[in-house]
Amino acid sequence: MAPMPPTVRTAFEEELRAATDATDLGDMWRALERAHILSQPWPWPHTRSHWHMLRLALRCRDRKEVLGQVVRLSGAGLGSSLGRVPIGNTGRTAVGIMTPMPIPADLAAILEAGRGEAARR
Repeated sequence: MAPMPPTVRTAFEEELRAATDATDLGDMWRALERAHILSQPWPWPHTRSHWHMLRLALRCRDRKEVLGQVVRLSGAGLGSSLGRVPIGNTGRTAVGIMTPMPIPADLAAILEAGRGEAARR
């Protein structure tokens, strides 16, 4: 598996940082959802996004979300390795684990730029 392209890596890390820096829980979750969408094709970043979601779910004492994140965390890397991820899925428990979703336009542009970078390698 090819490494995460620099453009995607930068955006992914920025979303994780935004989640850490945010003071509002809604903003934290939105940033982690965006990081998840960016990370899906790559096993380690995808796993990291679910790790951060699990940590936030624990902080919120949201048992349903904790359980859902434990399940997702256990399969994220394998799913990415096999190319079996629901594109655009936000990674939250309220969304079906294999439900594809539309990708926000700004994230789609980042992923497309990453595909271009990967093709030039």
